[in-house]
Amino acid sequence: MILPDETVEDLVHRLHKVAGQLRGIEGMLNQQRDCRQVATQISAANKALEQVGFLLIAAGLRWCIEHPEESAAQGYSLDDVKTLFLKLA
Repeated sequence: MILPDETVEDLVHRLHKVAGQLRGIEGMLNQQRDCRQVATQISAANKALEQVGFLLIAAGLRWCIEHPEESAAQGYSLDDVKTLFLKLA
């Protein structure tokens, strides 16, 4: 599967933001912050990471539809992409 450079850049940017959120959560734990605040931040980081996964699968699905022969040759059928999507759901 070949993803456009701008898609990869967007996904990497989002992952850097999630990494920052995780460092923030670690700091909150070290500061003994209220567990409700920590749980809220964990939820936000989790949602952000899920979005990265869904964007990745959406880009892969688009590629498979736009390049059916190439995707089949690389072993990416629409059923494979569906299975990946369901792993995230």
